[in-house]
Amino acid sequence: MKVNEYFDGNVTSIGFENSEGRATAGVMVPGEYEFGTSENELMKIVSGSLQAKLPGQDNLETFTAGSEFKVAANQKFLVHVKEATAYLCFYGE
Repeated sequence: MKVNEYFDGNVTSIGFENSEGRATAGVMVPGEYEFGTSENELMKIVSGSLQAKLPGQDNLETFTAGSEFKVAANQKFLVHVKEATAYLCFYGE
């Protein structure tokens, strides 16, 4: 396992690999963050909620616990988090 911290510790994730592939489990505290992808990603919201402005979109879309979204490789996306939010991110999806 590998622990990663971003944005001065406001986003923390634990990376792991199993029979389903590579993934990270993490938590984001309230704030605004811009992420970049190096490969396809599938993000599933586990607890809490966030708003994301995905590539090619003009508006923020709300994602709550149980929802998910995909971002293609080599893209950037903006995330607005208003409450602590937990997520799972799967790579190569």
